[in-house]
Amino acid sequence: MAKKKKFYVVWNGLTPGIYHSWDDCQAQIKGVKGAVYKSFDSKEEAERAYASPAYEYVAPSNSPKGEGSKPPQQVAPSNSPKGENSNSAKPASSPQPKVDARRGQSQGGMRGGPALAVDAACSGNPGPMEYRGVYLGDGKEIFHFGPVHGTNNIGEFLAIVHALAMLHKQGLTMTIYSDSRTAISWVRKKCCNTQLERTAETEQLFQLIERAEAWLKAHRVTNPIVKWETKQWGEIPADFGRK
Repeated sequence: MAKKKKFYVVWNGLTPGIYHSWDDCQAQIKGVKGAVYKSFDSKEEAERAYASPAYEYVAPSNSPKGEGSKPPQQVAPSNSPKGENSNSAKPASSPQPKVDARRGQSQGGMRGGPALAVDAACSGNPGPMEYRGVYLGDGKEIFHFGPVHGTNNIGEFLAIVHALAMLHKQGLTMTIYSDSRTAISWVRKKCCNTQLERTAETEQLFQLIERAEAWLKAHRVTNPIVKWETKQWGEIPADFGRK
């Protein structure tokens, strides 16, 4: 009888995501301290799990005999194939909004969630600009771009589109948080309404803008885009810390 296909969710690894083989999963978790992963019998189960906090699926338990040297936060959930046990760190205790990416809603709380946060930084206006995205589950940076000559609003816009395109390519649904109302508005209108002049210095940036606008017009946005409420929750986790 052929071995039943499994799907592997990596919440914390080199590149979080859903993988279709144990070898691919191993490549993402090998050597990663506190790696969080688990196998599922169907793609639907895996997608639901990845869009949820890892600790809803990875319940703590005592370490197996002979593994006393491992960190105490590691766990082995039931129903995991031999050699494919999941590990999980304790939920983050730093103040963050409680995120439910399945509904795209937020409430005040003390744990991170299955969502992405994006932000941009610019030295001057315009000036050297860069943007990045981090996973709220563990604060791991999952993409970074720049610096290029531009503005902060453009960086925020490109960061959101970058996150949308990445999630679309991986077939994932996850809330995207941005602290820029302007950038969120531009994404919803599928147009980067910048007043920055197109010059030889900004040509590379404008080509990126055109690609982002074309992507938005060619794809249906299904991932929730939510305003990060800085006054209530503090700086967005993707912040560059240069204020």
